[in-house]
Amino acid sequence: MSDAAPVRIADLTGAALIASLDALAGLRIAVFRDFPYLYAGSRAYERDYLATYARSPGALVTGAFAGTRLVGAATAAPMADHAAAFAAPFAAQGMDIGRIFYFGESVLLPEWRGQGIGHAFFDRREARARELGYAMTCFCAVIRPADHPARPADYSPLDLFWRRRGYAPVDGLVAQFAWAETDGGAAVDHRMQFWVKAF
Repeated sequence: MSDAAPVRIADLTGAALIASLDALAGLRIAVFRDFPYLYAGSRAYERDYLATYARSPGALVTGAFAGTRLVGAATAAPMADHAAAFAAPFAAQGMDIGRIFYFGESVLLPEWRGQGIGHAFFDRREARARELGYAMTCFCAVIRPADHPARPADYSPLDLFWRRRGYAPVDGLVAQFAWAETDGGAAVDHRMQFWVKAF
């Protein structure tokens, strides 16, 4: 936990969102580089990916700021506005994509964790989903074996935190998404388990 002044939580829209795209890209690359994602990202890809939130009328991007520094962020958008690969498992089970609000990511630099910022991110996104009349919120998390060689000895998964927020993994709701890992290899498919909460 940092000893600095309290973090300010603010939604990013319009010009403020566009101006923050580089900082958001750097934040995602830094946080997702660690286990369990081991993501070797590029700023060019990140900017293109994050711009989808600027184009979605129902999207929400929330930032956590220490002074003027962006130290955390969370995103959300209607599932219909997101990548088809994420909607496919729901469609395969006959679920109405138009009733699902998707949480893209919640990233926070390590020194700012443990201050309730993660809860604030979930609170804001769930409030946005309710405001827009969605029946369900969801997110997905990469599936890694317990004996993965890159798993740190002190690694603690977020499953308990998510369950306390009312989310649960759903059998069969698994997406495939490709990215290059930090070992320098080519992009490979990763299995992503969806966690769901119905209102």
